[in-house]
Amino acid sequence: MAFLTSFVSDLTPGTVQLFLTCLSFLALETLWPRAGSRVTAAARLKAMVFWVVNGAAAVLIGDALAPIWRPTGFHPLLPSLAPAGLPAPLAGAIGVVAAAFVGDFFYYWCHRAQHRVPWLWRFHAVHHSVREMNGLTGYHHFTEGFIEFALYALPLSLFTDSPYAIPFLGLALAWQGNYEHSPTRVHLGPLRRLLVDNRIHRIHHSLERRHYDKNFGIFTTLWDQLFGTAWFPADDEWPQTGVADFPEPQSVRELLIAPFVWRAGSAAPMATVPVPPAE
Repeated sequence: MAFLTSFVSDLTPGTVQLFLTCLSFLALETLWPRAGSRVTAAARLKAMVFWVVNGAAAVLIGDALAPIWRPTGFHPLLPSLAPAGLPAPLAGAIGVVAAAFVGDFFYYWCHRAQHRVPWLWRFHAVHHSVREMNGLTGYHHFTEGFIEFALYALPLSLFTDSPYAIPFLGLALAWQGNYEHSPTRVHLGPLRRLLVDNRIHRIHHSLERRHYDKNFGIFTTLWDQLFGTAWFPADDEWPQTGVADFPEPQSVRELLIAPFVWRAGSAAPMATVPVPPAE
C-alpha cells in the first residue's frame, strides 16, 4: 500500500504537467499553425496515452535506480559553474544556465550513440517513427530511461549538478523539448543559431537522407556546430518525418514491443511516404 501511495504521488505532478502541456500546444498549434501541417485529434490522444504509460515507467525506473545510486556518495566535480564571489541568486541563475549547456554536451553524445549503435537505435527509433509530429510526440520507448541514465544523467552528475536544479528552468527545458516537435509557425528566429527550436529539430526527424545524423542537440545548437552535425534549415525547409522501415506504434502494446520485434530493413506497413533520394 505504501508503494502504491508513493507511486501515485510521484506520478501525479507529471500527469498534471502533461494536461497543461496538451492545452498549451493545442492552443499554439491551433492559433499559429505552420502552413500545410496537419495534426489530428487521434494523434494527440494517442500521444497523451503513450506519455502516461511512459510516465508510469519512468517513475518505476527512477525508484529502482535511486537506491542504487544515492548510497555511492559521489559528489559533482564542479558543484557550481558560476564564478565565485557573486551574489547567491545571480550565481545560482548563472550556474544552472551553464549547467544546461554542459548537460546538453552529455545529451549530445548520448543522442549520437542512440543513432550510431544498432541495438540502441532500435529503441530510439520508436521516437523517430512518428509521422504526424506535434507538441505531444516527444515520447520515447520507456527503456530509454535506463540508457539515458547511463550515458547522460550519470556522467553529468559526476561533473556538475543537474540542469534542472531550478524548477522554473526545468519546466522551461521540458516545454522546449515538446515545442521542438510542434508544427507551429512560432520559431526562435535568429536565436536558433544558439538555441534549438522546432525548425532545427524537425531536420533531425527528417525522412530525407541529406538530413540524417544532423542536429542532435536538444537545448543548444552549440555542440552540433562544434562537432560538424549542425544543419540550419531554410525558412521553407520543412521535411516529412518518420523512419522508412520502422512502423509507428499505434497502440500501447505496439509501443512496448516495437524494439523487440523490429527487423532492420523490413517493410514498414505505415511507411507510406517515400524517402527522397540523397542529394
